[in-house]
Amino acid sequence: SLRRSSSATRWEQAVTMTCQPWQLHPDRALPAEPQVRVLARQIYQSVAELPLVCMHTHVEAQQLAENSSFGNPAELFVIPDHYLTRMLNSQGIPLADLGRSPDGAGDPREIWRLFCANWHLFRGTPTRYWLEHELVEVFGVTQRPSAATADAIYDHLSERLADSDWSIRNLFDRFNIETLATTDAAESDLRYHQQLAQIEWGEKVVPTFRPDGLVYLDRPNWRADIDKLAEASGVDVTSYDTFLTALRQRREAFRAMGARASDHGHTYADATPLDPAEVREVFDHALAGELVDGWMADVFAAHMLTEFAGMAADDGLVMQLHVGVRRNHSTEILDRYGPDAGFDIPVSIEFTDPLRPLLERYGHAAGFRMILFTVDETVYSRELAPLAGAYPTVKLGAPWWFLDSPGGMMRYRDRVTETAGFYNTTGFVDDTRAFCSIPARHDLARRIDAGYLAKLVAEHRLDLDEALEVAADLAYHLPRAAYARLD
Repeated sequence: SLRRSSSATRWEQAVTMTCQPWQLHPDRALPAEPQVRVLARQIYQSVAELPLVCMHTHVEAQQLAENSSFGNPAELFVIPDHYLTRMLNSQGIPLADLGRSPDGAGDPREIWRLFCANWHLFRGTPTRYWLEHELVEVFGVTQRPSAATADAIYDHLSERLADSDWSIRNLFDRFNIETLATTDAAESDLRYHQQLAQIEWGEKVVPTFRPDGLVYLDRPNWRADIDKLAEASGVDVTSYDTFLTALRQRREAFRAMGARASDHGHTYADATPLDPAEVREVFDHALAGELVDGWMADVFAAHMLTEFAGMAADDGLVMQLHVGVRRNHSTEILDRYGPDAGFDIPVSIEFTDPLRPLLERYGHAAGFRMILFTVDETVYSRELAPLAGAYPTVKLGAPWWFLDSPGGMMRYRDRVTETAGFYNTTGFVDDTRAFCSIPARHDLARRIDAGYLAKLVAEHRLDLDEALEVAADLAYHLPRAAYARLD
């Protein structure tokens, strides 16, 4: 009788909880141990409301210049999010059913229903954390996604998205974003940044110089992109030397629009320079339309890293190096759905020897600054922390991509801090295309750092006042300092 009564009580409590409005626990992602959690809560609360410094995003400048709406819920949350679509695809759901078909066809409500019916697949993932924060904290959703609640949530979100209060610039201010950096191709004419400058948003939204499409000679659109570079720069690119002149001109144009950094997304960290005659010969072959194989394209791209380091030492743009991902692993998916469809897979990386030629030249140069990112966490303690702990020009970027997660961020702190300390890192960088996930990502990083610092305080390895200071530095001051303009 007592067992039946107890079971009935638990069932009634479960039903009651299900009927309650969906709310997020205030201590989510903080440590479970009670004493440490109390400290972590205090540290987190001290930084929770600090402004967001977003120095590496893939948010489009055009969206911000035009103050675009976000369309419908499927267009905002599902279709562009490769974290989300890759998980669903891994369970056998075709990308075409998730709105990724080349013609863009698909009923957005049906796409949303499919997502909600499979909400359970995201349990334990950072995607779940970000989506919960977006749905509850940003859009006021009160029901957990499921097949039964999909239509009600869709209607609620559609009403919000139709309201001008939820336009991208209004949310920018509501999220307390201080600075946001977009990522722009080197050949971009920056017209949308010019529009933003005209409405006095030029200090809030700045471009980032991304030349990858121009340095991989085997990319299908390489020759067309060279023509765009020539048009944007006003330099007729007829040789390797004029190519470098055009790149320098665009870097200056980016700096004039407020750029703080360049970004380089290479597979490997190799920065071995080529002989001057050899590099000119390779470039001339590519310019003439002769086929350049993948190996030589990688060699040329490696050479260009050292060239860009020299430019960075001259003009002060921070050089971000993101490496360790094999892009578009599935040719079938690339051909059918294009890039950024969730099939970029990490590879193992070495930094110490491959970066040595670059650091031999610029590792102590007064105007040079380099930030290293990887998704190969095996090199955190072996290579990255020692490099950043020695070279005054090198800093470690935040855990990136697959490691932008509670476990990934905690492992990063564990493996990096003892060698590099806190102050050879750059604080949090959100690196996202999903604008509404920005506050969720920063919130999670602040909670994880609070938990790490609380553990040090509980073990008497750090005083509480020091932990509070470090938390503010990681959340706000370090990213500002790492990307500060030198002029």
